[in-house]
Amino acid sequence: MSNLFLELLELLAALAAIMLLSIDSSRLFRKKEVLSKNKHLPKTLVIVPCKGMDISLYQNLIALKKQGYMKYKIIAVVDSENDKAIPLIKKAGISYLISDTRSRRASGKVRAIASALNHFRDYEVYVIADSDITVTRAWLGNIIAPLSDKSIGISTTYPHFQPIGGFWPKVKMVWNFVGENLLEKESSRFAWGGTMAFRKDLMGRKEQLYLINSKYSVSDDITITKICKRKRLRIAYVKDAQPIVKTDDSFEQFIEWSNRQTALTLLGYRNNFKRGMFFYCSEIFVMVSASLLSIYVSPAFLLLFAHLAVSWKRSYERARSADPSIALIVILIPFIYVYNLISARLMKRITWRGSVYSLYQ
Repeated sequence: MSNLFLELLELLAALAAIMLLSIDSSRLFRKKEVLSKNKHLPKTLVIVPCKGMDISLYQNLIALKKQGYMKYKIIAVVDSENDKAIPLIKKAGISYLISDTRSRRASGKVRAIASALNHFRDYEVYVIADSDITVTRAWLGNIIAPLSDKSIGISTTYPHFQPIGGFWPKVKMVWNFVGENLLEKESSRFAWGGTMAFRKDLMGRKEQLYLINSKYSVSDDITITKICKRKRLRIAYVKDAQPIVKTDDSFEQFIEWSNRQTALTLLGYRNNFKRGMFFYCSEIFVMVSASLLSIYVSPAFLLLFAHLAVSWKRSYERARSADPSIALIVILIPFIYVYNLISARLMKRITWRGSVYSLYQ
């Protein structure tokens, strides 16, 4: 390699490594948000959209039913009486509703939420819970508590994917850590549809029409987040309410899921394509440059991997595991994200639990 090329590579790699290290290090020292611990006990409806079978669906429903909170009701919402989830819903002793909201834009989940809001109007707080989450007994009380602060429009959390065997469930777990990073910072926070709580006044008639008829109606996360931000209300992130989602994805299932999640993100936040490409391409550039420079110039250039060490530390903390494969996965993740971003940018529709939805109508 020519000296000029190596000198240019050294400069660019050093600048990129400093940028990445500063970003990763700032996450280590991020202040923990102090949320209200007031005894906020409003009459609450927990809405559980169900379609088909999830891993441990029955156990998930029982956990939702056994919350240490007195003033709440659970309503499962399905598309039809023929749904495979119905027998387990009945076994768990949970009431259910057949979704009856019509919309050419909205996803099945959004229609389910809208149906429940329309049928059950006399609750102070509504909580949306995905059917695949496993929660602790304190989950409901924790997610509702911040709503005692009237400046907060939505209280939410983010899941921990628990891998069940295999390599790709572990990749899904690590891939998902980027969402936690976003939620920990208030400026990039959004409402995660797997667990979110809001007061009745957030979703008036006008907002419910927007929920099912906007260009974002394929995603409850995006539409409800935008409603909250339009009202200039804050979103609270409740780490203590984090649920477990068990995953046994194959490679094909992981790729379909990660591309779909990325496509939905780009639907609501188009600028994330440029930001994501810049950040993850920078990570790839630093790793490749550090490898080449340490071979052709000096082993000292291995210091450019410092940001990677910070990523390893945070990933192992989040994974709650000492599995050595996590270190390899952290290296692979930027390549997977770039693939997801490019694939998602080209997607015009997604498939979600057997239904096909157009992204840009």
